[in-house]
This record gives sequence, structure tokens and C-alpha cells, in this order.
Amino acid sequence: MSAEDHAADGLAHTAAPAVDLPDFPVPSHDPRAVSDAIRPDARIALSSSGAMVLLRHADVVAAARDPEVFSSAVSRFLQLPNGLDGKEHAAFRRLIGPYFTAERMAALEPGVREAARQVCAEVAGAGAGAVGCDAVGEFGSRFAVRAMMRWLGWPAGLEPTLVEWVADNQAATRSGRLDATADVARRYDEIIRSVLAPRRGSGGDADGMRQDVTAELMSDRALGRPLRDEELVSVLRNWTGGDLGSIALSLGVVLHYLATHRALQDRVRSGVTRGELTAIVDEILRIDDPFVANRRVTTCPVSRGGIQVPAGQRVVLNWTSANRDEEVFGDPDRFDPDGNAGNNLVYGTGPHVCPGRPLATLELCVAVEEIVAAFADITLDPVLRPERSITPNGGFSSVPVVLTPAR
Repeated sequence: MSAEDHAADGLAHTAAPAVDLPDFPVPSHDPRAVSDAIRPDARIALSSSGAMVLLRHADVVAAARDPEVFSSAVSRFLQLPNGLDGKEHAAFRRLIGPYFTAERMAALEPGVREAARQVCAEVAGAGAGAVGCDAVGEFGSRFAVRAMMRWLGWPAGLEPTLVEWVADNQAATRSGRLDATADVARRYDEIIRSVLAPRRGSGGDADGMRQDVTAELMSDRALGRPLRDEELVSVLRNWTGGDLGSIALSLGVVLHYLATHRALQDRVRSGVTRGELTAIVDEILRIDDPFVANRRVTTCPVSRGGIQVPAGQRVVLNWTSANRDEEVFGDPDRFDPDGNAGNNLVYGTGPHVCPGRPLATLELCVAVEEIVAAFADITLDPVLRPERSITPNGGFSSVPVVLTPAR
């Protein structure tokens, strides 16, 4: 989940349910360790805000697939489409679905690959020796920004602003301060509005302007009307604000795993199909899921894990915990891309499953392909240590690696 989805909004405090549940500490370093310690003895935990945290795979899947009982209308901010339910949600999903088709991703791939190659070349520099790099803050953020700008047609001059925003957003998330996360959210809305303004024609819309994805969205009439300004901002915020941080975090996790599993790194470097690489990346992210949780609120009383959940109860679907549930995966750290694919919840499940999965998969696979082609070896820095993220993010906030350029 994004910082906006959790920290900037804040989980509303609800009355604690009349049942004894283990405490779920928030915030915390390494949410994997927290949920791994609680899950064997409990299906549900209780956060300090009074939210019930679902820890088991079966309970998380059941709630995610039951939006009539577990509503996504949890935020005081407009969040499209993930903050909607029912027909409204379905209508916005129909609007945004065509932007993530296989044909569009294929057309986008050359631009994404160019972005990855550029960042690899900049990291390698002019020398032939090994170089140090933060896989999250340096490579991940810069690549995510450039790939996103190519997709949406945003001006290259925005790159420094967006890279700075990614760092500030992660720092605000780590702080847990609502004023800090609200400020970075406001700043990002201003960035989006600055992109929309030049695309508006004399008639007040994007008709007749140069066609890129942003202008196309401004002209979209899939709802039977153009999107209102606040809807445009919300959709673009959902597409980009979360994507920038998510791709950077995901690359940090993937590069950390490859650096510490040399046989897998060599296998990827020797050549794998796109399907095989997708399965490898998805399994790495299952083991160390950077997308910790999403929120719901119950619309009526319901029973989960043998516990009665009242109406109006704030509920957290803990994807990180569900993706490591021993009842489903056995040893949660066992690497089995094919065997675990059917139960992998990295991109969620149910009607609110992540619509941007095709784009994220493209970006991550292309980035990995270009990194292993450009560098003959990826190792962890022998001096600087990786730093774990603080919830609501998972993965790492920093992964110092040493990259040895290929001859």
C-alpha cells in the first residue's frame, strides 16, 4: 500500500473488539518479522488504532474477495479507483483497464528499456571498475521516474523534482507524522496539476492537444463524460505516486535477493524467458513483500477466524503476512516460483486487484534484464548495510550494492 493510503490519511480509531487479540506493533521495522512472530499462534491481531489485522492467507483472500462486507471506502480523500466499491468501482476499472493492455505495454517497452539503459550507464560512469550504488534511492528511484515519464508523456525537466519527491515521500512515511505525509501528498497534487495545465486546449480540455497517455486520459469519455479535475488528479496520483515508490522498493528487494543468491543471479544473467523472469520476480516479492497491507471497513457483522467482527470495524489485509503463511507455502522463505504462483498475493486479489500489474511487471523485468546485462556481478556493499523500511512500507529503504560492469 502507498503512504497516501495509510499514513497520510491515518487509520481512524475504532473501539477495540470485545475479544483478547495479540498486539500488532505499528510502526515497525521489517513487517515480515512482526507478522511471522504473531501468525503461528493467531489469525488476527489488533493494532494500536483498534484496527483488526488479518494475518492468514485464507482470511485475507476471503475478505479481499468480499467487497460487499469488507468495503474499500476507508479514506477521507478521493482515491480512484481503489477507494470505491460496487458499480462505481467497476465503472472506473473499465475506464482505466484499456491503458494497461498487452499491446500498450509492448509499445511502451522500448522507452522503458531506454530508461533502464540510461540509468545503468550513469551508475557505471566512465570507469571500468566496480561502483557502489543504492539500489532503492539511486537506481530504483531514477529508473521509476524516467519510465513513468515516458509512459505518461511528462516533460524530462520534471525528473529532479520527482526524484526529490520520492525521497521526501519515503522520509515522511518513515516519520509517521500526518502533517508530513499530508504535505508530500499536497506537493504531488501540485505537480500533477502543473502537468495537466499545458494540455488544456482553448476549450478547457485536452482535445486537439498532442496525444500522450495524460492527454488521452483528459479526453477519455468512458464514463459518458470527461473526468472532473479532482478525478484526473486522483487517478494520476494513484497511477504515479504509488508507482514511483513501489518500483523503487521492489527493485531494492529484487536486487538484494539476487546479490545474496548468486546461483539465481547467474541463471537470470545466462538468459531466461520473460515468463520465467516474471515468475522469479513475483516469487522474490512474495518472500519479501514491499506492499504490506490495504485497509477495509466492515459494512455488517461478520465472523473471521472464529472471531466476531462488528460492523464499522476497521480491518487491515496484511499481504506480507498472507504471502508467508506456513499453511499455504510451508517454509515461507523457500524459493518456488512455479509452485507458489497460484497463491501469490503481491498484487492483491479480488475486484480490487492491482490494475497496474502489467506496467509494474514490465518495468521490473526490463530493469532486471538491463542490470544483469550491464553488470557482471551484483553484490552487497561490504561496509554499508541495507536498511529496512518502516511500515506502512516493506522491503528496504536503502540497499547499498556494488556493481561490476560487464566487459
